[in-house]
Amino acid sequence: MKILVVDDEKNIRESIERYLKLEGIETVGAENGIAAQRHLSEEPFQAVVMDLRMPGMTGLELLRWLQEEGPRTPAIMISAYGEVKDAVSAMKLGAEDYIVKPFDPSELVVRLKRIVEERKTRDLLELGRRTSDPFTDLIGESEPMQKIKKLIERIAGTQSTVLITGESGTGKEVIARTVHLRSTVADGPFTAINLGGVPENLLESELFGYEKGAFTGAVQRKIGMFELSHGGTLFLDEIGDIPLHLQVKLLRALQERKIQRLGGTQLIPFNARIIAATNRDLEAKVAAGEFREDLFYRLNVVRINVPSLSERTGDIPLLAGFLIEKLSRRLGRSVESIEPEALERFMSWSYPGNVRELENLIERAIIFAEGPTIAAGDVELPGEVALQGAPSSRAMGTGLSPLTGGPRSLKEVEQEMIAEALLRWEGNRTRAAEELGITRRTLFNKIKEYGLE
Repeated sequence: MKILVVDDEKNIRESIERYLKLEGIETVGAENGIAAQRHLSEEPFQAVVMDLRMPGMTGLELLRWLQEEGPRTPAIMISAYGEVKDAVSAMKLGAEDYIVKPFDPSELVVRLKRIVEERKTRDLLELGRRTSDPFTDLIGESEPMQKIKKLIERIAGTQSTVLITGESGTGKEVIARTVHLRSTVADGPFTAINLGGVPENLLESELFGYEKGAFTGAVQRKIGMFELSHGGTLFLDEIGDIPLHLQVKLLRALQERKIQRLGGTQLIPFNARIIAATNRDLEAKVAAGEFREDLFYRLNVVRINVPSLSERTGDIPLLAGFLIEKLSRRLGRSVESIEPEALERFMSWSYPGNVRELENLIERAIIFAEGPTIAAGDVELPGEVALQGAPSSRAMGTGLSPLTGGPRSLKEVEQEMIAEALLRWEGNRTRAAEELGITRRTLFNKIKEYGLE
């Protein structure tokens, strides 16, 4: 983290710099707003700490420049003049926080870390929101996802068969659609079939089609998935679940690039790129005699292994930004952002259900959110109960309610914990919020809700 400290009083500026450096924070000093403009134009900073009253260019003028022309770096205003109108003016111009001299340097560090983390969260969420469609864009900047993107670009101009492997819920179909859209047959159809979701007695007719009268109930000709995908891509999802007796016919179709409808005699050519996907260990199924070795090698020309979400937790903020935008629109809610503490809770989970599970958890948090921002209390991880619900299975407290004589409610336990934290820190709300693992804003709202002023 690199911070720019702007103050015309040398002793104050250097004192702040010394303290921040002791906290392991890199600092650069500027004695006026004009010098600060130069520094901000030459190198990136995570935040600016600036005095309000300075000769030449005031803090408000520098703040206005940051918002209109500069790099929009988050700023904390400091001043010996604790007037409400100054704070209002600064916040209206986009200041993230306002602190009055003299102040506790440790409180400045807490506030700096908070605004830097919040800005990072907002930037990641915004990047996720700019992702227009889950079926056409791969969301993620982690190393595993970067490798997948590079591999897709390398095979984009070919018609090579692709095998996508990975756990359930990792987004294998998203990968398949992306390969299709980057390929030379992007203008053609993308035809998908889940081989594990079709009854075995219907699977052959779904893949290859049938002629009228081929069997009882075949009252008219049916075009199969291979023919429908001509000129585009055929996505065979859950290929590991295809029965052995159909594996022979599938292999023949892939080798000859021709199919024959059930009840038909004519060989019908097709021209489609084949992409298969599975969450099974095909090598183990081959060894066990449950999957044909020759079909496996026919499919395994280009292999894309999709990592689990636990292997790319750094992508969770990007995914969260996209999912909040998508789900809020679908649910008719106005949720737009997420508190860093809430995002940390999402990132703390292991996600055995991968991206699909993350989507479910975010949808639940959007439903629980009382305003435009998802708070930590809105996040219900598996095995927990949300803040608005019944008492948590983790039992935040024990004993009886002094009001009802029965088991204490979650709100009563929460009220007691907040009151104790405030007493422990002699009313210091910043310290109390840190101990409770919530933001100061959430603490302020809870103090008001429970009448703890």
